[in-house]
Amino acid sequence: MAGGSFGPAGVAKERAQQYQGKVTASVIIACMVAATGGSLFGYDVGISGGVTSMDGFLSKFFHNVYEKKQHAKENNYCKYDDQGLATFTSSLYLAGLVASLVASPITRSYGRRASIIIGGISFFVGASLNAAAVHIAMLLAGRIMLGIGIGFGNQAVPLYLSEMAPTHLRGGLNMLFQLATTLGIFSANMVNYGTQKLEPWGWRLSLGLAAVPAFLMAVGGMLLPETPNSLIERGQEAKGRKVLEKIRGTSNVDAEFEDMVDASEMANSIKHPFRNILERRNRPQLVMAICMPASQIMTGINAILFYAPVLFQSMGFGKDAALYSSASTGAVLFFSTFLSIAAVDKLGRRMLLISGGIIMIICQVTVSIILGLKFGTNEHLSKGYSVLVVVVVCLFVLGFGWSWGPLGWTVPSEIFPLEIRSAGQSITVSVNFLFTFIIGQCFLSMLCAFKFGIFLFFAGWVTLMTAFVYFFLPETKGVPIEETVLLWRKHWFWKKIVGEEMESRGTPNGNAVEMDEAVRNIQ
Repeated sequence: MAGGSFGPAGVAKERAQQYQGKVTASVIIACMVAATGGSLFGYDVGISGGVTSMDGFLSKFFHNVYEKKQHAKENNYCKYDDQGLATFTSSLYLAGLVASLVASPITRSYGRRASIIIGGISFFVGASLNAAAVHIAMLLAGRIMLGIGIGFGNQAVPLYLSEMAPTHLRGGLNMLFQLATTLGIFSANMVNYGTQKLEPWGWRLSLGLAAVPAFLMAVGGMLLPETPNSLIERGQEAKGRKVLEKIRGTSNVDAEFEDMVDASEMANSIKHPFRNILERRNRPQLVMAICMPASQIMTGINAILFYAPVLFQSMGFGKDAALYSSASTGAVLFFSTFLSIAAVDKLGRRMLLISGGIIMIICQVTVSIILGLKFGTNEHLSKGYSVLVVVVVCLFVLGFGWSWGPLGWTVPSEIFPLEIRSAGQSITVSVNFLFTFIIGQCFLSMLCAFKFGIFLFFAGWVTLMTAFVYFFLPETKGVPIEETVLLWRKHWFWKKIVGEEMESRGTPNGNAVEMDEAVRNIQ
């Protein structure tokens, strides 16, 4: 390895200024196809909430909820409080949690494409089972297969996007995953709006159409090129350089290729990445892999997106109005992602996360006040206040859509050194699914118990995580993916942890001056 490298602390050199290349059609098309994996996640998030409010679905699988829904005197906040119904939604994410851990060694040993293809096929099978379900066991089996598909897709796609993208556009291209997710949510809301008029079988069409993005993901994965990082890591250096030259549009890729080769040497020396990720030098990345996805879910966004029709019906909206209102939030989420794509590589990750957090706090407190003052347990909101609630919820979704929505996936995917990158992404996905499962399973009961206070509960979490970003997350804008390890060495807090270990281990040439100079250049 060349002088100035970090040895055990990861590959990180002063080569970023030597990177050549431009945005090519190959990289744009590859990233767009790969990002369709996000539409699987989004479609399920959007579709499950609408389906669980449809009378035909409830009457067939959750008849007690259907009966409660028909009683006007039932507490508005508690009509849908049923653990079986919650399990229908949350079981997918428990399966996804396990699948994401299984996907890590497959993604590392067989490439990012392999996991993308497996994810698409599994999701296709799950969609087919759900559409044809005649009893609850078949319905849950389909949800588990959907979860396996999402677990593989969410593990591989963000990695694929980060590794294919040129450094100066990595944030924007990585957000194609979130853009596809929001498009999936919006599409699902539109499908639900149409199929809820096809009672009692419309829910089958809603669930079955999930096979469409799954098919696109599986076929697209077969046509995609593998990332040069993965090829080099698996010993195919010549092929990796060829792909790198193609996606960068130039043969002058020596600097970037050398960084990948050095990272690969380090990666292949690590036999137990899940064990190595626990070491002190990787402590900052491990903390982010846990806190970022956990915080993303604790914004409360999944509760709103999962149960938007249920939530709006609980507030007194009619069936059509509830689905229409939830479709509005899906549309806002989709278009807000474009704002994030346009701004992330200009304003940086921290600016978007902090500003989005402030907006979400204000909106959640506002909704809580409106419901607390104007909405009783057996009453309906007036038309004026109903419109105001929808507007404020849409503003909340807007704040999430340009901040924690895309960046909850982008930041963890770009901060790990190659030797633990797949393991780190698995932890990120697993934590995301764990908290999604918990919120999905508990939200209906929490809504019944907390009533309007549920929004204050989530606002408190958003306050904590916004402060966490301000104090502990360094800016990764414009930093090559193989050099982000240097950021922790410079950070006011993390340098106390990783800096001391780097110095105690030393660099191969003992050149701490070069290491500090590399840190200053990145900053």
